[in-house]
Amino acid sequence: MTRVRVTAPRSAARPVVDSREAAEESEVGQVFVRSLIRSQLRLALVVAACFLLILFAFPVLLGLVPGLAESKIAGIPFGWLLLGAGIYPVIGLSAWLYIRTAARNEARYRDLAEER
Repeated sequence: MTRVRVTAPRSAARPVVDSREAAEESEVGQVFVRSLIRSQLRLALVVAACFLLILFAFPVLLGLVPGLAESKIAGIPFGWLLLGAGIYPVIGLSAWLYIRTAARNEARYRDLAEER
């Protein structure tokens, strides 16, 4: 058996800009890094708040709609199904949105750092 080393295609490789290097260069670099950190923190807080809002809305929905908590689907209480199976798409969507937006923030930072 021969060993094969798997690597990413060379065309996909982009130069990596070290954030510490950019921050040490000038005051403008420090502003860029602080801006990136603030935008990533703001994104994390917004995604977490929206996720928690949706999570806490499930029991409120069960309490406000009469008979919904007592209803059963395939012998399983609706509340259990909602919290057990209904939360996973919300988790996945939150993670997908966070990763997509965080990558966009970092790409904007890289573009700004490369322009300088």
